[in-house]
Amino acid sequence: MNTTTHLFSLSYDSNSTSINNQSWFIPVDILLIIFLGLTIILSFVFLCIILFDKTCHTVAMMLVVNSCLAALLFTSSLLWQTGISLRNDLKKLEHEDPPCRFRAYIGYVGCSEMFYSYLLQSIYRYILAVYPTRLFYQSARFQFFLIVITWICAFVCISPFILTGEIIYTVDDQICQMPLQRSVVLIYGLFYMYIIPMNSIMFIYYRLVYYVKQMSKRVTQVNSVTRAQRELRMVYRVVIIVSILLIVGFPYTVFILMGLISQPPKYHFRIAFGFVDVSLFLIIITLFNFTDPVKLSIMKRINKQKNTAVEPFK
Repeated sequence: MNTTTHLFSLSYDSNSTSINNQSWFIPVDILLIIFLGLTIILSFVFLCIILFDKTCHTVAMMLVVNSCLAALLFTSSLLWQTGISLRNDLKKLEHEDPPCRFRAYIGYVGCSEMFYSYLLQSIYRYILAVYPTRLFYQSARFQFFLIVITWICAFVCISPFILTGEIIYTVDDQICQMPLQRSVVLIYGLFYMYIIPMNSIMFIYYRLVYYVKQMSKRVTQVNSVTRAQRELRMVYRVVIIVSILLIVGFPYTVFILMGLISQPPKYHFRIAFGFVDVSLFLIIITLFNFTDPVKLSIMKRINKQKNTAVEPFK
């Protein structure tokens, strides 16, 4: 056992190079690990509530679970990535571990699926509002089919990142990522991962706003208008969630634009992912707040515990 450990240590040292760290590396790494850990814990709590509460077993909640799973995959890859960075920062070594590039690939897949999962939620709400009689498209089977398709597309469409060798190890940031520089693969990734789903979500939102306004002008049944307004409110919540990721993660967008024109600043990935990690934590908090069945389930459990505690004193 000691011989194996010694050989591994020799192998690690032989593939590593000593580097000079900035004083803020380790504190920031630890802080980000805390944020990511809390995000993962809250995600599991969220999923457990939906799993064990039968009132949450609906098509809409299935789509929410899909978003939560995508965020969980993305967050887990970032936690793994930050943990490795912390280890290297503590040892003051430059070292690319074997799964480094695969870890980056999984992160891209999780991020991509997260955006498309919110697009699926928007499409579902649009169908409920505009085409309430198209029951097949509202069915759990059809929505599950769309979920599977988006996951397959995520793994396949992100594969050029790793197959073309675009994902590389960056010494300053101690992570594997696709360099933010002018390249066909980077531009392709921007369109697939961000521009297409975000523009589609905004298009659906504005179409639904227009539809609700037109219904309000016409003589329409109150139930139809109320239903459309409710679905519009749900899509608006989706827009808020993705906006949190984009606004808090704005430095990442800035560095991408800088990379297309010139050279991003040193340690740009450390700075960008710091903001992205915090945005994921805010998103899971917002998801708790916006998901009414989960909120009701939590309140039900809290009230039940209060009643149980009060009963002995009656």
